[in-house]
Amino acid sequence: MRERQEASEDAVMTRIGQAVMLLHGGDREEARNRFGLLWAELGEAGDAFHRCALAHYMADTQDDPGDELAWDLRALTAADGLREESAGDDRPAGDGAAGDGAVDDPLAEARVGVPGTSSVVRAFYPSLHLNLAADYVKLQRPEAARLHLDRAREAADALGDEGDVNGVGAGIDRLERLLRER
Repeated sequence: MRERQEASEDAVMTRIGQAVMLLHGGDREEARNRFGLLWAELGEAGDAFHRCALAHYMADTQDDPGDELAWDLRALTAADGLREESAGDDRPAGDGAAGDGAVDDPLAEARVGVPGTSSVVRAFYPSLHLNLAADYVKLQRPEAARLHLDRAREAADALGDEGDVNGVGAGIDRLERLLRER
């Protein structure tokens, strides 16, 4: 039964990865459509890791900054749920990478080579908060942007040397400069 569940989880991450390739290839509309179908299949009770990854990428397909914010908030909510699920769970994480290692994307490799689920969850937060900060900048809400930028930096600092694997630290620095200039 466990093998069947792992195969199913791999299939979800494969589908997410396929849509991410479309997104990074410039076909935002098709990526958005595929993410939408997968979101409907997963539902609110679906696996928190999948919901987090999917919402994280779905945000990048949005044309409206308010919609992008809504998806990034869903990703954060799913990550919080995953953190709660993993509070007592230190088993090795499954293999299920998606994406192509884009900048600010810890989800692409989140389950590969990570000793425990709690480590996976910690790796989400710098990018999730950075994305939220960028959303709030677009919506001209600098106080909210600053709050999430500070949270992104704190989360990245907690990761030590691994905190900038996908360029999150550089993204935090760029956004901080932008906020200072405004």
